[in-house]
Amino acid sequence: MFTIAGKTVLITGGASGIGRLMGELILQKGGTLIIWDIDSEKIDHTVRELIPLGSVAGYRVNIADVTQVKETYLKTKENHGTVDLLINNAGIVVGKYFHEHSEEDIERTMEINARAPMYITRLFLPDMLQQNSGYICNIASSAGLISNPKMSVYAASKWALLGWSDSIRLEMKQLQKNIGVTTVTPYYINTGMFDGVRSVIPILQPEKVAKKVIRSIERGKPIASMPWSIHFVRFFQGIFPIPFFDWFVGKVLGVYTTMEDFKGRH
Repeated sequence: MFTIAGKTVLITGGASGIGRLMGELILQKGGTLIIWDIDSEKIDHTVRELIPLGSVAGYRVNIADVTQVKETYLKTKENHGTVDLLINNAGIVVGKYFHEHSEEDIERTMEINARAPMYITRLFLPDMLQQNSGYICNIASSAGLISNPKMSVYAASKWALLGWSDSIRLEMKQLQKNIGVTTVTPYYINTGMFDGVRSVIPILQPEKVAKKVIRSIERGKPIASMPWSIHFVRFFQGIFPIPFFDWFVGKVLGVYTTMEDFKGRH
């Protein structure tokens, strides 16, 4: 169990979407909130809205820029001390066939979705190790479990994030450290990031996702999948032939055509 009250919590991409919603829940539970985001206006707006609930501070940082990440880490540590809970939430998606991706699309997606959480965690983890307590939550995606047309690079970034995230969970366990790790694998979330997506499976509401993520952290869940059926993806991939799995997921559930009318921001 992880108690949020009295803890210092940092959320990347915390000025909007589920990042902002999770920040509000953190403050309601008695935590101190630190927001990292690339959008200065959204940071200022969110801080103004949330500050009546408790202690909240925001820092503008492009997490794809390692130098900026290191500089912002030093400012954060100087002003707030040790971060007890790190939520790597920031992410982007490029909805195109792979051959339509530019080099910049590929680089930016991998930097923000896969590499940045590693760089950021590498900075904050030593303090957690020193005090032998802390928590890391990484917002991956169900796309980290299942292939999908028009999101190949996004899927690649989330597959990388999922594998890394669960590996450090095992490392902390092997080292007998009191540091928890939760990897979150949600389906599409209705935050604007996936505008235009058409899905037979209901698109998740951000308020419910935020509540479930925080609840999963408090309970120390290794993997938090939404909806619950995502838990069965690996099982079905293992027992069914690929042609049958493709037919069921692609034709029956319609997952492989969900991105056809994608218009979301990235």
